[in-house]
Order: sequence, then structure tokens, then C-alpha cells
Amino acid sequence: MGKRDSGGRGGAGKAPTPRGVNHVVLNVRDIDESHRFWTKVVGLKHVGTFSPPPEMEPFPKMRFYSGERDGKVTHHDVALMELPDIPPPVGANEAPERPLALNHIAIAMADRESWLEKLADLQAQGVKFDMRVNHGVSHSVYISDPNGYGVEILYELPRALWENDIEAGLNYLEILPTEGEAALQDDLESAPRFGVTAAE
Repeated sequence: MGKRDSGGRGGAGKAPTPRGVNHVVLNVRDIDESHRFWTKVVGLKHVGTFSPPPEMEPFPKMRFYSGERDGKVTHHDVALMELPDIPPPVGANEAPERPLALNHIAIAMADRESWLEKLADLQAQGVKFDMRVNHGVSHSVYISDPNGYGVEILYELPRALWENDIEAGLNYLEILPTEGEAALQDDLESAPRFGVTAAE
């Protein structure tokens, strides 16, 4: 049997590198309240509801949600499981001194234009912006779900801006206003570029 190449596909003593996170399952107190948040506020599509077989009953209520890629949904990006006895919300973005086990989930918009539309939509719905941040790899708004989980809604900056020094891009932070028209502004043209010289 031949050796596998080492370019992220295994090799001598190395397992293949995963593609990334496939989905996240959140425990929620009230599945109908959380359903409204993930569909009406965040904008994910409800793609399925779990119907447990008789041998698994009683089983918590569970629903599945997906974003869109090229106009198509997937099996799920986020799932909700109703557990009414979980602790009341704290707000990962609002009270970092009392953090939840899960800090936040990042939801990517397709592009800058759709992200700007989403910002305006959130503000029109009266959703509180916990933070508005320009990272070196993305531009983001942070909000909180009804259970206190942080939700980051972002668009990724062009890869050429950060791929030569990912760590520098991750460490860059520009805090922006969270209210009014100033919270809806986005200055992509002035975004820094990392890992290149001025001549480049």
C-alpha cells in the first residue's frame, strides 16, 4: 500500500486535517423563542424537525437550521434542543466575567453587501448590538440569543489582506459604535493588510 501524501491528507504518522466545523447543537430553554431568533433575527432556514423513534421517547424537542450556499440549504448548520432547566441567560458578549461554556457562534454572510443589509435589518428589528468590531480577517457585529449565547454575524475580508500573516489579522481589533447610523458604516477600503511590505 502506498504512502499518503502529507499535504493535509495524512502521511507518516499524521491523520488527515478536518475541513472544519460542520454544525453546532445548542441547548435552549424555549425552542419556539429560539426558533424565532434563529429564523427571524439571524435569518437561517428551518430545514427539519427531529421525530424520535418510540424507543427513544421521551426525547427533547429538536429542530435543524441551515444557511444558504449558492441558493441551496444543507442538512443543518445549527440545531436546537429544548432543555427547559438550563440556567437563565447571562449574555456572553455582555458579561464576560460570568461566561457561558460557549462563548459565541459566528454566522457568515455571503458578501459585504448582504452583511450591510443584515446590519440594517437587525437595527430595524430593534436588536441590540453588543459589539461592532472590525477584525483583521472579518468585519462583525455581535448580538445575543435568548439563552445568552453570543452570536457573531460577519463577512470575511478578502483573503489577500490576511493570508500572509493570519495571527496578525486575528489580533487586529477596531471597536466601532453600536448605535445609530455610525453602527451601519463599513470602511473596507481602509482595512489593513498583514504580512506584506509597503512595496507590495
